[in-house]
Amino acid sequence: MPAIVVLGAQWGDEGKGKATDLLGSSIDYCVRTSGGNNAGHTIVINGEKFATHLLPSGILTPGCVPVIGNGVVVDPAALFREIDAIDERGVDTSGLVISANAHVIASYHRTMDKVTERFLGKNQIGTTGRGIGPTYADKISRTGIRIADLFDESILEQKVEASLDLKNQILAKIYNRRAITVEEVLEDLLSYAERLKPMVADTSLLLNRALDENKTVLFEGAQATMLDVDHGTYPFVTSSSPVSGGVCTGAGIGPKRIDRIIGVIKAYTTRVGAGPFPTELFDEDGEKLWRIGGEVGVSTGRDRRCGWYDAVVARYSARINGLTEFFLTKLDVLDSWERIPVCVGYEIDGVRHDEMPMTQTEFHHAKPIYEYFDGWGKDISGCRSYDELPKNAQVYIKALEDMSGAPFWAVGVGPGREQTVVLRDI
Repeated sequence: MPAIVVLGAQWGDEGKGKATDLLGSSIDYCVRTSGGNNAGHTIVINGEKFATHLLPSGILTPGCVPVIGNGVVVDPAALFREIDAIDERGVDTSGLVISANAHVIASYHRTMDKVTERFLGKNQIGTTGRGIGPTYADKISRTGIRIADLFDESILEQKVEASLDLKNQILAKIYNRRAITVEEVLEDLLSYAERLKPMVADTSLLLNRALDENKTVLFEGAQATMLDVDHGTYPFVTSSSPVSGGVCTGAGIGPKRIDRIIGVIKAYTTRVGAGPFPTELFDEDGEKLWRIGGEVGVSTGRDRRCGWYDAVVARYSARINGLTEFFLTKLDVLDSWERIPVCVGYEIDGVRHDEMPMTQTEFHHAKPIYEYFDGWGKDISGCRSYDELPKNAQVYIKALEDMSGAPFWAVGVGPGREQTVVLRDI
């Protein structure tokens, strides 16, 4: 019953796609359980770069069944654009399976997302404008549309009417926008039904049967722990639960099914969008991390904010997710630094905190307390074993492991699949 969870341990963009890809040769199913096309994974195979957004990374692994679980919100137009783009590059996407219970992003969700964000002005959350939040809001308020509804036109029409009733009032009377007709939404959604239908299944049943047959199932996180709607830096978070607990509800499996939970974490820290970020850099070090690390969002195209490694966040993520190990990525980005700071705690109003502050106000006022490590001043991108790494790189890895709350499984020393130093076999 080998079920493995791979998730982000910071604010996203940690390199989860690479971790998933490394396990790819040994997995039978790869499952997305939350988020939508606001996620982005970059995978480099034989020097060729692939970016996935809504599709599971396992779509690139021959013999692996890619699954979009019930916890995901699906924009059919975005899905088919991504499928077509990968098909054109010679990747077989015919094995994709989508949950009948996954919720659908309709055109009005994207509209509401954009106008609401603009209305917030300086208080913007920093959403992608792709309708993710409004779709999850409809799901929770029980006015959502699910994939299965696209195959019953009468049910679909009733649900669209109910959802638009209030939204059109808001669009017209608050945002001074034109009302959206039921007919235009129906025409759009029904246009995808025929192509979608062969892909749709009871994915909970599929995955539980696979686990009963001792198949290896990898559950792939989108976004990350610090963006979780319950456990992240609320309200600057996503609208779903990308922590390990969200995997169970987002895939329809029980918690006892999960064997390993791997947190992917960068050797420094980045985040996209608004919200507190204690180790954020506004100097030449921050610009250098951004430049060398190529820190531009895969899905958003926005520049990522950059800062030093935050061990408080790492410990919090290890605790919230019950991590069995970490995968440390992008260590090679730090090759040229003489000294490397690591945040080991926060100072808040004169008091030291070694664990995550309890309130939003405290976290906004947190100032990092740093320990400093000597750099290694050497290109490590060609290293393939721990012993090949410079001594100071080994010291840095060991220090991070000791202060982060879980052992390190592997270390990324470059973007390629082969540019990985495995520390222990999992």
